[in-house]
Amino acid sequence: MKSTIMRWLAALAASLILALPAAAAGIHKWHDKDGHTYFGDQPPTDTTSTVVKVKTNVYTSPSIEVLSKPPTHAEAQVVMYSASWCGYCRKARNYFNSHDVAFSEYDIETSEKGQRDYQLLGARGVPVILVGNQRLNGFTPTAFESIYKAH
Repeated sequence: MKSTIMRWLAALAASLILALPAAAAGIHKWHDKDGHTYFGDQPPTDTTSTVVKVKTNVYTSPSIEVLSKPPTHAEAQVVMYSASWCGYCRKARNYFNSHDVAFSEYDIETSEKGQRDYQLLGARGVPVILVGNQRLNGFTPTAFESIYKAH
């Protein structure tokens, strides 16, 4: 078992080392005579190209915070601050409904209470989910279950 893991790690390291020159060279962009755009890890030999800066779009996992002062929401154990366009808010709402989780929801764009509470929380994204004195920034079922079951 240990030798299998060591071989796997060695193969991974070798593949990363081999990928470094291509990554260092960057992504090239060029156009052919008909105006079609092409991208590649090697520059073309018959025309000029420009190197494209690539910015990685990464979704970080939700963060859980313990609030120093528990919120005063008597109407439900779970409170979600959301926005109508937010896909993660929709996933959370669907999860709550399919798992019979009672919750109150406030849209931060259309509800005065939602806007006010969101600002008081110092939030920077949606959804923001409160369970007791715990705050979940973002949503995954695993992260939510970890604070919901502990409450």
